[in-house]
Amino acid sequence: MNLAQKASVLVALFALSGGSSADAFAVRRGGSATTTASSRLRSTVESSEVAAEVGHVTTKLVPPSKLVPHTTSELFDTRVQKTYGRYPITFVSGSGSTLTDDTGREYLDFVSGIATCALGHNNPELTKAVSDQMKRVHHVSNLYYTPQQGQLANWLCENSCADKAFFCNSGAEANEAAIKLARRHASNRGITDPVIITAEQSFHGRTLATVTATAQPKYHKGFTYGGEMVAGFRYTPYNDLDALRALVDEINVTPPEHAAAGRRRGLAAIMLEPLQGEGGIKPGTREYFALARKLADDNGALLICDEVQVGMGRSGSLWGHEQLAVKPDVFTSAKALGGGVPIGAMMAAKSVSDTFGPGDHASTYGGNPLACAAGLAVAEYLSEHDVLANVQARGEQLAAGLADIAGRYPSVLGETRGWGLLRGVVIKDDAGCTAAELVGDAMKEGLLLVAAGPTVVRFVPPLVVKESEVAEALVRFEKAIAKRVGTSP
Repeated sequence: MNLAQKASVLVALFALSGGSSADAFAVRRGGSATTTASSRLRSTVESSEVAAEVGHVTTKLVPPSKLVPHTTSELFDTRVQKTYGRYPITFVSGSGSTLTDDTGREYLDFVSGIATCALGHNNPELTKAVSDQMKRVHHVSNLYYTPQQGQLANWLCENSCADKAFFCNSGAEANEAAIKLARRHASNRGITDPVIITAEQSFHGRTLATVTATAQPKYHKGFTYGGEMVAGFRYTPYNDLDALRALVDEINVTPPEHAAAGRRRGLAAIMLEPLQGEGGIKPGTREYFALARKLADDNGALLICDEVQVGMGRSGSLWGHEQLAVKPDVFTSAKALGGGVPIGAMMAAKSVSDTFGPGDHASTYGGNPLACAAGLAVAEYLSEHDVLANVQARGEQLAAGLADIAGRYPSVLGETRGWGLLRGVVIKDDAGCTAAELVGDAMKEGLLLVAAGPTVVRFVPPLVVKESEVAEALVRFEKAIAKRVGTSP
């Protein structure tokens, strides 16, 4: 099958896909494959076959700049594993809430790297902080002290209920650290079979433990052992108080055959997102989180809040759990923490902050000077520019605008929900399109959005987005819907 045929098939598959953009099939730019492109691809394959020969030893390196040139889409087709469904756009630069592709077209970015680029693109303060740190020292490992890690930990703890922080590189790693801490804490209490409760439709990461914690079977397919994921996780409906109570009661009873063998089952933690992002932009209720807090306290267990997407100001408060009037024992952060520079953190309250000792957990890159310099720049900017007030104001503007559009297109759009600048609008079952397809329609209008499941379109612009940019995004979104239903906005 040639490149043109591949492109046609993939475009067709994408059009039929009903999943989110993360589940969509890869789509490549159309057009016929030229002889030159084909020869370049053959050259690439032939050279890789030589390097793969048994006994081959690489002693002479070819610099990347001297390799046979390829288009970006060719390189992704031939050299990058197909773990993402990518839209057929190649971005080359950005500024504020705008991204520019390789044809010079500009897009309003209401994805912001999936709630990551909190300060937008090419923020001068963040750029300077990272550049300056690179000129000094960017990595030395955690065998030594570095000022930036201590300073960022201090800011995080001074602005939260946490006492100490552990740094890593991503949200999945932060949640993995929280899971390990919960198990160690339970072990210290004599529990041999610790159970962590998570909510249905949650999302906690892609490592084996965090994807097990993610209570969505579609992410488990093909990764089980004997049909089972990692042991020690149980799932419950989100915001269902009775189901949570019943599950805790069940967990606290050790099966007789296990008890006879000296084992003890017990609740290690309740791990929840204050607002479910990938699960469809569903905020938690105060009653549900108050119960989770009480059940954790009553059973000597931990309440863990996954703040990877909703934290660092996106909800309108610094932490999402503050919207629910609850204090967790552990919470996690990543995404916006570094403004796009990879960094994650697991924060623990004083009662559990010394659960880990030296050697219990580690990360080679975690909290290195470069990542923490970025984190400090984000923290400084949020603090000095009253960004939380902007999130609240722009969030209200966005929510009101989406509600107005939904009122004008009731056959397509349902309720709008969310906090701050983490908003979603439901696509009705009989709308005739999926969220992913509507995201594609908006892209044609120069607006970048991202699906949150098959029926919710998610709006997550930079936290510094302007009033005029929110207004323009609403205009473009409505234009996309109007074209979809065949009317004029």
